[in-house]
Order: sequence, then structure tokens, then C-alpha cells
Amino acid sequence: MTYQGKVVNGVVVLENGAKLPDGTAVRVEPVLSASEEEAAAEALSKKLLELAGSAGPGLPSDLARNHDHYLHGGPKH
Repeated sequence: MTYQGKVVNGVVVLENGAKLPDGTAVRVEPVLSASEEEAAAEALSKKLLELAGSAGPGLPSDLARNHDHYLHGGPKH
């Protein structure tokens, strides 16, 4: 079952007056607003673009197609 709530003065207050017994193990995952999610996605995209093309020289030109061959010894395609 999933409960929703908000943090008030450092304490999670569940919606609709829901209560859990003392000692109940919980997992708290902050919910990002749409603008926060967009900003996080843009930051990730920027970091990934910084890595683009950085695999280094000297790699086989068919590495993408035959990565299983080069990593695990499978047949080339």
C-alpha cells in the first residue's frame, strides 16, 4: 500500500489522517515537481553529452555492432 503526505517541521504527516503503527519500517522518496524533474533531466543530458565521443582512439570501427564479440568472444555480425 502507498501513502502520501508532506513533511511538516521535519516530520512526515500522512494525508487523510492515515496512521502507521510505531516501529513500522517505511521508505521515503521525495516527489519532484515537474520543473525539478525537467531540471534534473537537463542536467543528466548535459553530463551525458560531455561524455559523448570520449571512448578514446584505437577502438574498432564496428564496436557498436560487435560489442558482444569484443567483450565476450561471441561471433561477429
